[in-house]
Amino acid sequence: MRSSLLTGAIAAALSFSGYAAAADAEAWKSRSIYQVMIDRFARDDGGSADCKLYEFCGGTWKGLLNKLDYIQGMGFDAIQISPVIKNEDKNTAVGEPYHGYWSQDLTTVNPKFGTEEDLKNLVDEMHKRDMFLMVDVVVNHMAQEFDNVVPPKVDYSLFKPFNDKKYFHPYCNVTEWDNSTNYQDCWLYPYGIALADLKTESPDVVSLFTKWIKNLVSTYSIDGLRIDAAKHVNDAFLPAFVEASGVFALGEVLTGVTADMCRYQNKTKNLLPGMPNYLDYYPLNAAFNGGDFTTLGQIRSQAQDQCNDTLALGTFIENHDMPRFASQNDDMALAKNAMTYVIMNDGIPTVYQGQEQHFKGGATPDNREPLWTSNYNTSAPLYQLAQILNKVRKNAIKVSPDYVKQTSNVLIADTNHFCQSKGPAENSVVFCVTNKSSKGDSYELPVPGGFRDSDKVVEVLSCATTTADGLGQITAYMGAGEPKVWVKQSALEGTDICPKTTVAGPIKENGAVSKGAATGVLMAAVLGTASLLL
Repeated sequence: MRSSLLTGAIAAALSFSGYAAAADAEAWKSRSIYQVMIDRFARDDGGSADCKLYEFCGGTWKGLLNKLDYIQGMGFDAIQISPVIKNEDKNTAVGEPYHGYWSQDLTTVNPKFGTEEDLKNLVDEMHKRDMFLMVDVVVNHMAQEFDNVVPPKVDYSLFKPFNDKKYFHPYCNVTEWDNSTNYQDCWLYPYGIALADLKTESPDVVSLFTKWIKNLVSTYSIDGLRIDAAKHVNDAFLPAFVEASGVFALGEVLTGVTADMCRYQNKTKNLLPGMPNYLDYYPLNAAFNGGDFTTLGQIRSQAQDQCNDTLALGTFIENHDMPRFASQNDDMALAKNAMTYVIMNDGIPTVYQGQEQHFKGGATPDNREPLWTSNYNTSAPLYQLAQILNKVRKNAIKVSPDYVKQTSNVLIADTNHFCQSKGPAENSVVFCVTNKSSKGDSYELPVPGGFRDSDKVVEVLSCATTTADGLGQITAYMGAGEPKVWVKQSALEGTDICPKTTVAGPIKENGAVSKGAATGVLMAAVLGTASLLL
């Protein structure tokens, strides 16, 4: 079905919906995102079907609409979806474009995912539920089947609106990942599919993209964008494109080097309002897989110094490009700790579909399993955990809107623990994650300075109460590698979070509590070497 993305009425192009107008960085900071790969989330009929992971599986926008209760039930109030544009439709040497990243016609929605009306119905229903929609967009390239004989033989006339060779860089393969000229002007991944690299420094290309994104956002009342491969387009293109869209954007900059990532978001060159937080992703993954949390603490401090607004970064541990967390270690306690960090950390929580079902797929396409294989199990441990954590986060924001405007304080970052406090002193939320796994011992962990003298607090994952001492320190009773999240008891009044509580106490292990594991942490806290202040 033909879309009027480029030729719509001027009024529609210039006026944005109330949602889109309000969906700036500040509005998004209070949201919690669930990432959906449309082809793998839900089919029209809500049923299941066997499929090859490198081909279409049949998920649609209508299928997503019919399963919004599943997402909302976890407490997510924003959804990021795959690109919505018509793709190259051939089954190539690297499979079919089920993912949506092989754009061929920007003027038409992807018929594999549904119709214009289906997409509008999805957005309408989301907005009725006070949910934001973030759409993935591809601005780096257009795509065409490739016979693997270089240079690629591309029929540029098939691309819309970029139907001429003049809109593209001459062919060269990206080989120098530290050379911006090479990775911005050359073509990515020349195998099976030719990703013809758009000349995003060209005024003509900028003009066409500006018209397109204004129409896309206004036509479908989109609230935010994820910009795919943002690192690979011309620097100056990015802020102009985001401004033209009129909404918040997370631009993908795939790097774990602080200087490389923060150059896109700093006080002198603010190219992007937000980015998926790969700076946290790499050390966090390492900490849960045989490493420690000290590097994570150091990287966070660096990012706070070099990035303009770390609160506008998207915190994640899984996405469609990276191996599943459980593919490296399927220990459930570790997965709970990872989920806790993602939702309770600074920034915008982003959970990729299937994480809540503890999917274990490795590299692409194994990490893109159809969600219907889980039967949308709302009793799954990680589904239930996400539900609780999102409730706690939303309540903290309700009690004090400044909760999402203040960076957290790192209380402990050592070999086995990462603890932080977030929010104003009168509404502090403290969490501790550990990499000890479900085989972890039982011990007492002093957590310094997260609360005020004599604050009565509740550990919301066990509903156990404790009281902070004169220095605001609490004792965490750790065991079986479980994460901990504490909230002031008074902040939970009027909510359904922990309506019944018990008094916190030691977790027994063979009849005794192990205190040795906490001794080093306590000494480090006293000496100040285990605390990092962000």
